[in-house]
Parts: sequence; C-alpha cells; structure tokens
Amino acid sequence: MTSTFALLGREVNFLMQVFCIVSVVVSSAQPIHFKHTETNINSSLRGLSVVDNKVAWVSGSDGWVGRTNNGGKSWKFSQVQEFEDKGFRSLYAFDDKRALIANAGAPAHILISINGGNNWKKVYTNMDSAAFFDGMDFWNSNEGLIYGDAINGKMLLLRTKDGGNTWTELISAPELEEGEASFAASGTGIRCFEDSKVIIATGGKKSRLWMSEDKGETWRSINPPVVQGKATTGIYSLAVSAQTLNLVGGDYKNPPHDIDHNLVSNDYAENWKTPTTTTRGYRECVEFISNNTWIATGPTGTDITEDGGMNWKPLSDEEGYHVVRKARNGTLLIIAGAKGQISLLKWRK
Repeated sequence: MTSTFALLGREVNFLMQVFCIVSVVVSSAQPIHFKHTETNINSSLRGLSVVDNKVAWVSGSDGWVGRTNNGGKSWKFSQVQEFEDKGFRSLYAFDDKRALIANAGAPAHILISINGGNNWKKVYTNMDSAAFFDGMDFWNSNEGLIYGDAINGKMLLLRTKDGGNTWTELISAPELEEGEASFAASGTGIRCFEDSKVIIATGGKKSRLWMSEDKGETWRSINPPVVQGKATTGIYSLAVSAQTLNLVGGDYKNPPHDIDHNLVSNDYAENWKTPTTTTRGYRECVEFISNNTWIATGPTGTDITEDGGMNWKPLSDEEGYHVVRKARNGTLLIIAGAKGQISLLKWRK
C-alpha cells in the first residue's frame, strides 16, 4: 500500500513540475516594454547616440537636438540656429558636453558642440548639390568616419583624427554604381568596431556592404542577397557583434510586405541566411542588445530576436519609430521616432 508520505511526495513533485512549466512560460514572455517620455516637440527624430546609463542625445527634423543627463527621464531640446529648416540624421555624442551632428541634404554641414548643445560650430561644409550625409561612427574618442551619397560616382567619405574638429575626405572612398546610394533613415548604415574595422551599407538600385579593416584605407565589397533594384530598396541598417551581422531594410514604399529584407550572417559576412521568421516587413534600424538579443524597428512596428537573428517576433505594434540604440557603456535602451516620440525600453522584472 502506498504510504501517505509517498502520495504527498508525488503531489509535491507534480506541483514542482507545474511550477517549472509556468516559470518557463513566464520567462519566455517578451522581456522588454516601452516607457514613454514627454518631449513636447514635433520633430522626426532619426539621430540617436546613447553614451551611458545617464547621457544620450537625439536629433531630427527642423533643426532639433535633445539631450538627457538622467537616463531619459527628461530631455532638454533646442533648435540649432540657422538650421531650423534642416534635418539632423547623423549624430555622435562623446559625453554630456561634446557631440557632433550632420544634416541630410545640400549644402552638407558637420557641426560640433562642446557645451551640451548650447552652441554649435561648423567644422565642415560641402557645397556640392549632390552632397548628402547618411551616418557617422567612431572607433574611439578621436577617430571616426562620416559617409554619404556618391558625388561624381564616389562615396562621400571623410575621416577625423581629432574628435571631429577637422575632417579629411578620403581618396580611398569606394566607387559606387549608378543608382547606388545610402539611407539616412536612422544613421545606422555605418558601424565602426573593434580597433580599425568598419562596415558601410549602400542601397537603392544597387545594395551592398563595403568593408574595411584599416580605418578606411582599403575597401572590399560584399553583395548580400537583399532586395534591391529601385531607389527605395536595399539595406537600411546593420549591426555587428563578434562574427554575427544582422541586416534590415526593404522598401519604405511597401513596408508590410517586403521580401528579402532581413538577413543574418554568422561568419562575418561570408555567408548569408534568411531568418526562419523575419522581421515584419521593412525596418529602418537594427541594434545588438546582449548575448543573442537584437531589436529592429521601423514605422510599422518593432521586433526582437533572442537567437541571434534567425527567429524574430513582435515586440510592439506602436507606429512611427525610426531608430533604437543601446548605451555604448551601459544598459540604457532608447527608441525614438516621428513627432518627437521617445521611449525607454525597460527589461521586465
């Protein structure tokens, strides 16, 4: 005969199994939620640079630039004088005082602030009618690159060695094909990483990656099987972690129904895979978060992958976001977009 203690043991064991199953279900729920912050501006925010857990900068249309010193709880915004009709889509912040911005369109300007955005100084101007900056990134506090659409068939490519105070056009800039440009939708078509590597994405009628391992002195091109052929198609954003690259893009004129818009490589762009479950159409920004977790966002929603990019699932259906970035030194996650909307992405506890 089974003893009372044995029956009790089986019940406890059964309850423990149920508890474990429930725990798995709970832990598999989406780990991130949106916490909205008030900005009271009507700007399409596409530039975003998150320095650490306290400091971040955003920039966008109508000359607006914003800064937070308290982890995104509140923001201070101002319009850059003489640039109230320009859109700042390229942004890189070093700390709470020093940041660089560049406008999209001609004339193309790069500006620097060393006092928290109270004043801005022009450090570069290109008057060519084709000049159009798409993004910038840095390896360290001194060395970085900014790139843009082709001028006379050659990518607009500049390098700084003094933290953005002076810029030099690189004669080594890639030769682009007709109709090969780039997208400034989120300023994340360029990624500088490790000590000297950089990847730049182009799009349009021809969409590919340009890779350099010597800070832009020499380049090689790679042709991922991404949608292309029209001015609105191609790679809009890339992110890198170790040997893994994730690409997102598509066609902004056909956002929900894209094909070949989302790719992943696990061997540093030697081979490409189409995810088993892709992002839900066109996306403008992808960002590495931690381990195997990445986030991609665009005007129609935000997606997350927790297996390195092979399976994406919905994170939010909120519309209008353009860019998501994680702190370079920390865990702060910020997402920004149309009509001045900014949200903090918080891990559920």
